[in-house]
Amino acid sequence: MIVYEYPFNERIRTLLRLEDLYEKFSFFLHQSDPMQHHVALATIFEMLEVAGRADLKSDLLQELERQKHTLISFKSNPNVQADMLDRILEDVDRVSSALMACTGKTGQSIRDNEWLMSIRGRTIIPGGACEFDLPSYHAWQKNSAEKRFADISMWFAPIAPLFDAINVVLRLLRESGVTTKVFAQSGSYQQMLQGKMYQLLRVTLQQELNVIPEISANKYMLWIRYMSQGGDMKPKAFDGDIAFDLTLCNF
Repeated sequence: MIVYEYPFNERIRTLLRLEDLYEKFSFFLHQSDPMQHHVALATIFEMLEVAGRADLKSDLLQELERQKHTLISFKSNPNVQADMLDRILEDVDRVSSALMACTGKTGQSIRDNEWLMSIRGRTIIPGGACEFDLPSYHAWQKNSAEKRFADISMWFAPIAPLFDAINVVLRLLRESGVTTKVFAQSGSYQQMLQGKMYQLLRVTLQQELNVIPEISANKYMLWIRYMSQGGDMKPKAFDGDIAFDLTLCNF
């Protein structure tokens, strides 16, 4: 199965982008080649660009607090698994406390590091991080994989609580949705949303169908058009019938 997600607003779009960057960062950080660690470091710089909104931290803290109160209200429900609920509440408390302990602007410790900022300034130039441009960076890349891993982990540590909070918020959002099996006729599916506000749409379908959903949605209507991709990689309208899972998520 393959899952496609569509954010309904800019806030969720930002969180999804940061989640995607974190997955890339984590993958390349745990490799051993200097080129792979270069990608991990460059990805941190991309994170700073996306997370530059000053209100992102406060948005996450407010959302976590709101979710905490909602979850606590479920404690009196006999149909709720108490141990699972307690674990979720512990996760919310843990990431909220860690995020609240972060001071200053997101990534300020990296911005204050002149050496890292010199690398950041060169990486935005195509081919700008060559050894003759950044000899000190070239020397650092010759360190052992363990030393490079420790350094990058240390530089990332001050912004790690932000990504822990994003992980919990997006997990709660995805788990809030109810999945229904629906059917697209002639490659098209429409559903009226009647003004109800959603934050995230998830489409799950069989990967072997080799189709790609093009999604457009607002609070009134959802429209999914399926496309196929040939050898030239140019998407073309798909006119077959498709069964897929649709999940609308909202806190």
